[in-house]
Amino acid sequence: MADHNLQSNNGQSSTSSTSSVQPTAMTNWPAPPSVDAFFGLAGEFVVLVQPHTEADNVALLLQFLVGFGNVIGRSAHFVAESHRHYGNLFLTLVGDTAKGRKGSSWSHVLRVLRMIDEPWATNGIGSGLSSGEGLIWQVRDATEQQRPIKEKERDLGIADKRLLVIEEEFVRVLASMGRDSNTLSAVLRQAWDSGDLRTMTKSSPTRSTGAHLSIVTHVTRAELRRAMAETEHTNGFANRFLWACVRRSKSLPEGGRIHEVDFESFVRRMRAAVKFAAEVGRIDRDDQARHRWCRVYDVLSAGKPGLLGAVTARAEAQVMRLACLYALLDLSPVIKLNHLNAGLALWDYCERSTAHIFGSSLGDRTADTLLAELRQVADIGLTRTEMLHRVFNKNKSAGEIADALRLLHDNGLAYRKDDPVPAVGRSAERWFPTLTT
Repeated sequence: MADHNLQSNNGQSSTSSTSSVQPTAMTNWPAPPSVDAFFGLAGEFVVLVQPHTEADNVALLLQFLVGFGNVIGRSAHFVAESHRHYGNLFLTLVGDTAKGRKGSSWSHVLRVLRMIDEPWATNGIGSGLSSGEGLIWQVRDATEQQRPIKEKERDLGIADKRLLVIEEEFVRVLASMGRDSNTLSAVLRQAWDSGDLRTMTKSSPTRSTGAHLSIVTHVTRAELRRAMAETEHTNGFANRFLWACVRRSKSLPEGGRIHEVDFESFVRRMRAAVKFAAEVGRIDRDDQARHRWCRVYDVLSAGKPGLLGAVTARAEAQVMRLACLYALLDLSPVIKLNHLNAGLALWDYCERSTAHIFGSSLGDRTADTLLAELRQVADIGLTRTEMLHRVFNKNKSAGEIADALRLLHDNGLAYRKDDPVPAVGRSAERWFPTLTT
């Protein structure tokens, strides 16, 4: 198991001789994951690398799991309600600034995975997500088309459908999704769910069967909150991602000495894990893990209010995908208690990160704007007339404001108070924000 110091301050080891970096604006930064998350080979990788990088331990750990989950392809899986879940993960690393060393953390993961599968490292990593059709083309099936002059044109397609997409500018991906008729969001959802990709456009009949897509994206918190369109909060795109807050862990003016680290034994065991994953097939929980799962399932599956609830709606599946990867790295054909605990610990951090990133946002711009204004005038509140004129400058209808107020009320964020003796010509209804502690 990894060194217990790994849980201290998101990548800052208390045993490091280097000076740590303490950013000034870290209000409500999520507490680091427990040591359980650093179980097995994944934790050992972080132990080997972390003294030689300024990257966050969580960024190292999660990207290692994403990379391993893509390398092993589409064999090992677990089944939930007749639906197969494989080891492909979607991940977004979020920093409060651009200095989170998000990119450097991936370079360490790639160095090790290249030793294990050079063809994959050369051909199976890409970038430039812009359309669903373009993504399908990268993992397309073989096709045969009849030409007008009775000739057949054959496309052999892509034999190896493992693809790991690295997007260091996630806002560009979100901008592409916002364009009319763009199919990228729908195709990404298909990729996470089943790996069978297609669009409904007549002009693009290309499809892919059994694609194994994983994603790592980078973004700052400010960029993300500005750029994510409302539809992407609610249509199931966001909850297929793991969201993790990361930051620079330490200052290494001379860059560390990663070239002196001996990875031979580690790589040998990783090769064994990749081989094992290719042969194991279906994975189930053992009795201890099943008992633990039954105790946490209701909490994981319970709906949460607002945008946080929408973005974390696939908690159960995310935890199990993580637990499967920990089990495979441990050469185990079943998910044991320590594998499940590792997945739960890492998911717990991702959920705390999501709360930090999106706060109390509801994913509805009218309601979020109204809540912000209500909090500015918490002592006196606002009438609907004041909302219409002062807050929205008559750019919202009474019905839109009513819908926003209903959403705020249903989520416990605002309440109505009636004046028992309203002044002539004034509304008896006034709205206030719910006080939070």
